[in-house]
Amino acid sequence: MTIAATALPSERVLAQLGDTCSGRGLHDLAARLHDLHAWIADDLRDLEADLARLDGGASIVHRSARHLLDLGGKHLRPMCVALAAKLGGGFGDAARELAVAVELIHSATLLHDDVVDLGDTRRGAPAARTIYGNAASIFAGDWLLVQALQAVQRAGVPGMLDRTLATIDEMIRAEAVQLENRGRINGDRRDYFHVVEGKTAALFRWAMFGGGSAGGLDDRACSALERFGLHLGIAFQTVDDALDFDGDTAVTGKALFTDLREGKMTYPLIVAVAREPGLVPVLEQILAGPEGEPPPEPLRRRVVDALRSSGGLEQCRALARQHAAEAIACLSSLPAGRGRDALATVAEATVQRES
Repeated sequence: MTIAATALPSERVLAQLGDTCSGRGLHDLAARLHDLHAWIADDLRDLEADLARLDGGASIVHRSARHLLDLGGKHLRPMCVALAAKLGGGFGDAARELAVAVELIHSATLLHDDVVDLGDTRRGAPAARTIYGNAASIFAGDWLLVQALQAVQRAGVPGMLDRTLATIDEMIRAEAVQLENRGRINGDRRDYFHVVEGKTAALFRWAMFGGGSAGGLDDRACSALERFGLHLGIAFQTVDDALDFDGDTAVTGKALFTDLREGKMTYPLIVAVAREPGLVPVLEQILAGPEGEPPPEPLRRRVVDALRSSGGLEQCRALARQHAAEAIACLSSLPAGRGRDALATVAEATVQRES
């Protein structure tokens, strides 16, 4: 899969996924990713152009927002909007507005998260808060949310503004659960899935439903797409959970053990603690350390050893594969064709990603 070095961020993500799949002998999946890129490249470039034009001025708040947007990203959520719309009438003006909106909502949460988690880096670069300050980052996130709501309103898709407000409310409620459990060794899987489904999967669900609605699909098709988004979001998050312990920092753009240092119990840890209770004192020692600082190497090694011996990492990736398969199964009621095949490719490739 060859894409020029000058390609936009979302195109580079597809190229990296293709290279990863080829390296693992998944040549058919790599070829389908190449076809997916060829099919959606113009739509992604339109999206990137829309995001580049977003300009609120030269204030410190707007520079903070612009800093994050200029770092680019995977743009997987806007891609979901585009692919869902292309199952129907195509990626028209309404769908483009929703694609912009979902990326702005996601970016707003990143700006807020970096303040809450004291994050110093984002996408391999200094986080906006380290350059412009915490207050500017918070207000920048708020501004992006307003821009997102305005984009949804411009889209004019019936019911989508109410659905957007409900989704943001769901995300905040999930954040509240995560905040209450911050720094606690909580092995309750119900809490874990409450957070994942509300904080991550909710926006994927919104993207799929919105894209389908903007593309003129009926309620039955949009509901199937929404279920696809739920499982895709869970698969995406569980891969992230695994990468926090065994990812390549040069590829992921963030340090290992970031989630644990922020006091978050991710799926590999939940599995490991249930199978090896002796891990609990080690985690307690890490959580008692200075916030935001990496744990000492001996403690890191003990955690990774426990994750491997308990099968925590293996079970986490198995869970991702399970939800990717369930996402693909949700597509069975949709008409066969290039659009459905593209969504299946996205689900399959999600569990192969390294960033």
